[in-house]
Order: sequence, then structure tokens, then C-alpha cells
Amino acid sequence: MAAPYAHMIQSATVLRKSNLYLSRYDCGKYNGKRGRPHVAFASIQQSERNISIDPKVESLLDSVKWDSKGLAVAIAQNVDTGAILMQGFANRDALAATISSRKATFYSRSRSTLWTKGETSNNFINVLDVFLDCDRDSIIYLGKPDGPTCHTGSETCYYTSVFDLLKEQEAKGSRLALTSLYALESTISQREAELAEGETGKPSWTKRLLLDHNLLCSKIREEADELCQTLENNEDKSRAASEMADLLYHAMVLQAIKGVKVEDVLEVIRKRFSQSGIEEKRSRASKKSEEH
Repeated sequence: MAAPYAHMIQSATVLRKSNLYLSRYDCGKYNGKRGRPHVAFASIQQSERNISIDPKVESLLDSVKWDSKGLAVAIAQNVDTGAILMQGFANRDALAATISSRKATFYSRSRSTLWTKGETSNNFINVLDVFLDCDRDSIIYLGKPDGPTCHTGSETCYYTSVFDLLKEQEAKGSRLALTSLYALESTISQREAELAEGETGKPSWTKRLLLDHNLLCSKIREEADELCQTLENNEDKSRAASEMADLLYHAMVLQAIKGVKVEDVLEVIRKRFSQSGIEEKRSRASKKSEEH
């Protein structure tokens, strides 16, 4: 069973890596690079007895099944889309640094040093939680990326389909490993792009909806009503799932027109988890009154 720890562990005051120390509050240098306000690095010479590390952090680090080299696989995952952003390795200090700074930190096997994703590109991965797998020998950094994760500029490092390679198709940065919802979003975006290019011929249903906003809005209202009828008429769950799929598809076409991504919607939902629905509606009402 996966075990989340970041939310329950108080940040260590200072974390040790040889004579290199990481602090959330001090600015300095790390690997010769200037520290940034949100992830500040400092080289400090001091004795180990002056280092304060939360006992819970120590206990957690002891529980991880590090391999013979003191490493474990560390995977970064987008908290909103679920996309696997990248995979690296973490050692004891890298995991401790991630917990303290809330920035995804790894151990470079080639350079034999810690590195924080984004320390040169500013495309940090802001960690909201950390999970261990059931064997405690691999780690997930669940977080929100500030920008593209891959050094190629791709959103994630996973854009090479094995089946495309077997078909001798070239790997493209835009061909991401997408789940069903995001594959649908990508298809809608492709239809938008085809319209912008002035493609001729009979338009697909998606293109018709993109072109006719009145038709789109009428379909959203129609599908929403049909979904409600599955509850009112006590229809089976397969019918409800079908109507929900119709509503979701049409709503996503509207999202595309408005330039809103599924990720944007899921981020709003995530931020509302800690807020009561009544408070959220009240805040929206107050914002509307201020606008008027």
C-alpha cells in the first residue's frame, strides 16, 4: 500500500550532504550556482551535532529500502493530469531535501551529486506529496511543474511510443503518453488546428461544434438534461456513464474554444478540496459583486 509522508513530516531545519547544507530560509550557493528565494542553497561549515533533523524524517529515511548503492527509483508525477513527468534516482539526502524544500530533488549518478529539477531552467516541480510503494523501494514525487519537464522542451520525458517505433514512425515531442481524457483533449485541439489551416471538405462533428457556438451550447444543455434524467428515471449506471461521456465531450469542446485546458479545471478542483462548498460559492458571489 502506498504511503504518503510529505504532509505529516515537519521540515528539517538543516539537512546534511557532506559539508553542504540545504536550508529553506537561507540564500547562498549550490554547486557554484546562485541560490533562488524559493529553493535557497547554502554552503555552511558546521559540526554534525549542530544539525537539527526532524526525527520523523530520520525514521522515514530509515524505512526506505535503498539499493546497494543507496539509491531508489524516484518518479515525478503531475498532481493534476496524472502524467508521468520524469524518472530519476534519489538517495537519502535527495529525499530529505525534497521533503524540506518541496522541490523535486534527485541524485545524479553521473555527477555523484544532488540536483533539484529546475535549478538551471527554473522549471521546478513543486512537490505536494511524496508516496512510497508497497515495498518501500521506489518513490513518487507528486507535484505541479512550473514548465516543461524534459530538457527537449517537451511537457514530459515520455513521448516515444514503442508501437510507433515498431511502425518505424519518428518520435515527436507532442506525442505524449496520454490517458483517455487527455487523448480526447488532444484530438479536439487537432480539429481546431485543422480549421485554422482552412481545411476543406465536409467538417466532422467536432469541427461543426467548434464553428457553431449556438449548436454547441444547445448540445451541452441537452446532454446535461439527459444525464439528469438517468437519475430521475432510475436508469442503469451504463446509461448514466454514456450520458456523462456525451456531456463531458461537448463541454471539452467549449473549453477548447475558451482556451481552457482540462489541467486548468483539475487544478481548480484540487484547490477547492480544502475549502467548503458554501465558502467557495460565497467567495465567487462576492467577486461578482465587486466586478459589477
